[in-house]
Amino acid sequence: MWVVVVLVVLVLVVLVVAFMQFNKLRKSSVRVDEGYAQIEVQLARRADLIPNLVETVKGYASHERTVLEAVTAARVAVKSAHSVDETAAADGQLTRAVADVMVVAENYPDLKASANFLALQEELSTTENKVAFARQFYNDCVRVLNEAMVTFPSMLFVSMAGVHKRDFYEVPDPGQRNAPNVQFGP
Repeated sequence: MWVVVVLVVLVLVVLVVAFMQFNKLRKSSVRVDEGYAQIEVQLARRADLIPNLVETVKGYASHERTVLEAVTAARVAVKSAHSVDETAAADGQLTRAVADVMVVAENYPDLKASANFLALQEELSTTENKVAFARQFYNDCVRVLNEAMVTFPSMLFVSMAGVHKRDFYEVPDPGQRNAPNVQFGP
């Protein structure tokens, strides 16, 4: 009789552990998806600021056509990216293009003093901080999921939970890893 009770308790403990590990893996997967969605939201926000930036700069430096076209092309790339790798590459391209626009703006004192440009500059700076935070949040979520997938006992439930290893958000070119400095000094 006591053997049956011990077996029933043991089976219940195993089931509870299995459910807990299954849920842990599924929740971690959802957090990774949430993290990636936040990156996309912030990149879309930044991309939405680009047309205003281009128009503002165009008013002062219309002959800087190549730089302005590069920003527009980078914006399109961000909006059309579908994977972590594509998004990271497009993000790096847009970061570089925005930095180039800021370099062009350095040559136009009237543009640097424009209230519209200053407001856009502040918005871009704020958005860059949000993009950086979203990247960090995503990578933290990926780390948690990937660690759970290779550690005991959750590794026993990976296939049942239907989760897979996720890639970290990495900018392909090390020179692009830093956000552009969009602040101008007096």
